[in-house]
Amino acid sequence: MDPQSQTTSLQRLQNVEKRIVRVLELAGGVMDEMASPSGPRKELVNNHCSEFMQLIKDIQVTLREEIKSACEYRPFEKCDYVPRISNEICHKKLEYVIAQLDEMKLTIEGYHNAA
Repeated sequence: MDPQSQTTSLQRLQNVEKRIVRVLELAGGVMDEMASPSGPRKELVNNHCSEFMQLIKDIQVTLREEIKSACEYRPFEKCDYVPRISNEICHKKLEYVIAQLDEMKLTIEGYHNAA
């Protein structure tokens, strides 16, 4: 991932964090309004709820995009499966070759002893 896209990604995640703070402020505002002794003001509650839902949607979209882009840039970044399996296969091949060489050695020794 190049430094520019990392910065951009970091900025997008910081914006998500700010939106989450705003969502919490909106939820608190609605709770305060509902607890008001004079009763909640319908228009204020509606506005807060609409903004809350829009911010939640924006947060979800941004996080999905960030997760998708992270997967595109670094698939299996710390996965050692392929090298580990390759090592195991090479080890098994070497064991097989050594066994074949040992058998050839025994066969050659058998011919020398017979002669």
